[in-house]
Amino acid sequence: MTDDSSLELKEAIARRIASSSQQRIAFAEFMDLALYHPTYGYYTTKAVQMGKQGDFFTSTHLGADFGELLAEQFVQMWQILGKPQPFTLVEMGAGQGFLALDLINYVEQHYPEFFAVLDYIIVEQSPALRELQQQKIPPTPLEKGGKISSTTLLEQGEAIPPTPLEKGGKISSTTPFLRGSPQAGGSIRWCSLEEIPDNSIAGCFFSNELVDALPVHQITIERGVLREVYVGQGRQGGQGNSNSSHQPLATSHSPFTEITDEISTPRLQEYFDLVGINITSSTYPDGYRSEVNLAALDWLQAVAQKLRRGYVLTIDYGYPANRYYNPVRSQGTLQCYYQHHHHNDPYINIGQQDITAHVDFTALQRWGDRCDLRTIGFTQQGLFLMALGLGDRLAALSQTTSQSLQQVLWRRDALHQLLDPMGLGGFGVLIQSRGLTEVEVAQPLMGLK
Repeated sequence: MTDDSSLELKEAIARRIASSSQQRIAFAEFMDLALYHPTYGYYTTKAVQMGKQGDFFTSTHLGADFGELLAEQFVQMWQILGKPQPFTLVEMGAGQGFLALDLINYVEQHYPEFFAVLDYIIVEQSPALRELQQQKIPPTPLEKGGKISSTTLLEQGEAIPPTPLEKGGKISSTTPFLRGSPQAGGSIRWCSLEEIPDNSIAGCFFSNELVDALPVHQITIERGVLREVYVGQGRQGGQGNSNSSHQPLATSHSPFTEITDEISTPRLQEYFDLVGINITSSTYPDGYRSEVNLAALDWLQAVAQKLRRGYVLTIDYGYPANRYYNPVRSQGTLQCYYQHHHHNDPYINIGQQDITAHVDFTALQRWGDRCDLRTIGFTQQGLFLMALGLGDRLAALSQTTSQSLQQVLWRRDALHQLLDPMGLGGFGVLIQSRGLTEVEVAQPLMGLK
């Protein structure tokens, strides 16, 4: 049965196409509407469908270890920067709030000095996820010394706990971890990236599987010419020009059609110049298709403008440009996720499925250079977490007597999944910096050793 919100979203997209001057929209706009439409988009209506029972899961769904190991890296960053007060962590795209919970709980218990100066900001575009995060990260358990970890939530079947605020009180946009003045403990708040003043943050911006969900332009090669993929309505959609061509979709039930035509912006060609790929060379066959994530460049530039001194840490799945745009990968990396199954048709389950594309880490590094972000290092998540102590945690499991055999086996499997080079362990970890002295840059980060 088709969800009503899916029908409403298709109609909203159709209206947007009809109102456009050429009766078509770039695929990037279609993807943006499918995922982020303020009323019917996937991250508005289905955002909580993550984890074992949802459409996909991330490193944070495997327990608290991922967040706790990241905390070790953040503490060292704070130390390298000379222990600024406050030290601001900006989590961009916080999902269901597991990572924030695990980080906060761990630093409160193990690094009280760091916890006391921690200013934790969550930048979350999805209203549904923001509401869920504010329910899961209340002040009461932290004030009383109680702990809510992602492991606890998993053991409860990932059920969303009721808000501990009695009498149905609302959580404000700035919630202190501890009672009293900000000097007595860290704070957590939600805001948009635009609300953060330029050149104001001393700390670290970080994201886990955010960039892959930013809307991408789709491009194709036709007779040695760079072209763009647009979305129109039905077989009649898209006026285009005399050189435009219509392509039938993978599903005959879709109300939309694809149109290829001249690129919508010169930034698409400039992107390939940036990453050093001659996309129109004879190396690329006719019909070659891939993606360009201009939104990722805009996002990184906005982050750089907010950062005064500190780091940007980006974790996601992707490749350097020479692997991303390998001629053999002739249909790109676009994937859709629906109930833990993946496919490559974005025109079905509209508003009911996640749509992603791999990250071009070369683009992030080279655009970062132009935005005064210096690349500190790039590695794989498995190696990054091992350097932060995941191997020690695995070794300690064989000595534990406080857990049942089933618990030990479950946790060992979770840790191995974080390391698996064919899965989460193969994700890229990019760390960039801004405003550091040469002495500070020379101090190696633990995760990159």
